[in-house]
Amino acid sequence: MNREVRVRFAPSPTGALHIGGVRTALYNYLYARKTGGKFLLRIEDTDQTRFVPGAEEYIKEALDWLGISPDESPWNPGDCGPYRQSERKPMYMQYALDLIEKGHAYYAFDTAEELEAMRERLTAARVVSPQYNSITRTQMKNSLTLPEDEVKARLASGEPYVIRIKIPRKEEVRLNDLIRGWVMVHSSTLDDKVLMKSDGMPTYHLANIVDDHLMGITHVIRGEEWLPSAPLHVLLYRYLGWEDTMPQFAHLPLLLKPDGNGKLSKRDADKHGFPVFPMDWTDPNTGDKAIGFREAGYLPDAFLNFLAFLGWNPGDHREIFSVAELVEAFSIERIGKSGTKFDINKAKWYNEQYLRAKSDEELGAYLIADLEKENIHISIEKASQIAHIMKERATFPADLWKEGKFMLVAPSSFDESVASKKWNQEAVTVLTSYKDKLAIFSGDFSPEAAKSLLEEAAEANGIKLGKVMQAVRLAATGVGAGPDLMAVFSIIGKEELINRLNFAIKTLPVQG
Repeated sequence: MNREVRVRFAPSPTGALHIGGVRTALYNYLYARKTGGKFLLRIEDTDQTRFVPGAEEYIKEALDWLGISPDESPWNPGDCGPYRQSERKPMYMQYALDLIEKGHAYYAFDTAEELEAMRERLTAARVVSPQYNSITRTQMKNSLTLPEDEVKARLASGEPYVIRIKIPRKEEVRLNDLIRGWVMVHSSTLDDKVLMKSDGMPTYHLANIVDDHLMGITHVIRGEEWLPSAPLHVLLYRYLGWEDTMPQFAHLPLLLKPDGNGKLSKRDADKHGFPVFPMDWTDPNTGDKAIGFREAGYLPDAFLNFLAFLGWNPGDHREIFSVAELVEAFSIERIGKSGTKFDINKAKWYNEQYLRAKSDEELGAYLIADLEKENIHISIEKASQIAHIMKERATFPADLWKEGKFMLVAPSSFDESVASKKWNQEAVTVLTSYKDKLAIFSGDFSPEAAKSLLEEAAEANGIKLGKVMQAVRLAATGVGAGPDLMAVFSIIGKEELINRLNFAIKTLPVQG
């Protein structure tokens, strides 16, 4: 193929963008960047009954947040617009009429009641999947069974109709999928899909083919759920005379539930307490709210890295990839055929890796933003120090505040399970001596200085420091475990540490 690579992501504005759709967008983006091509976004809104206000804006914001914005879109149009199918409505009928003229489509005047009666007849005859197809169309009300003058009269009178594709009765349709290899379907299993609806809008099948052709799409990378429609699309390309420029198809594997049993859904996410949408979404019709990966604290690059591996692998043992490295390594040939289990713990792992790779200053900025909501103000230097000792324990940026709160807010209570075992007279003796030494200390209160003074206090009283260390932590932080304690003391500061030790000595009852 010598043409410029042009791929597209074509979501419908029917609600929040599912993680499966985000993965489709990502793979299209990576392939376009890998080949030096273009990544387009087209809004497929031919079904106006399913349109949800705000959904289109949500799609744009989600892709922008992830840094995979399209080269051409409704918001950044190129030469192939419009990029909303509803705005392209006038152009589709000519192609449907061309198919009729060539004998590959026909008018159908059947009412809803007549279609239902047909399905009931077939069901009574024990037909497993009742269809409007090469056999049943001969018994229905359409331009293949009605006299030509009657068809013209019905059209002239404005009687409602749809236009259906005329599927051949005995033909093998072949498709070479870039992921699955050759796919062969017999036309007897296909039905005469509607191409133009009675409201004058095209169905997905016609609009999709026409738009991909007119927009010069060279590769259609989309979800596995569209694979059953692919033979129909191949026929449409052939019947419209575009078979020579038909794009190559690649149907992506399904994203499966964590147990691998079925397709991942919002219901599964709600059940297990994890997101399936890139951002928070509130349904404008029902008011139902769903949390997104962004608001849950996932970093965009970590989320993309996680998402890339849901169906693709680089062929080696590497797991951490920047977006640029994903572009370099990506190939359609390394996308698997079988579905991929969704593992939220792996997503968290990726977030931890990316969080820890950030500088202390970057993480300090996250902490400061959270502290402002609590009306707590500290310097970026102190925030960076806290981030430095907390980042190995954090999965999300918000954990820096949640898990490191004790460094900024003195404890008002203490872990009873630790106090009952570790708060004894030896601990009180060492801490009393320690706070006295702190009171007269005038040097730089570094972690090393904090440790040296504590060791002196224990040694002066003939007590092994290891015996009281958990009690020391309890007195200063309220809990029995945490990051490097001497670093914590240095961040808390000498005066605040003295206050905390005094409070603990006065508050906690001595055990034994």
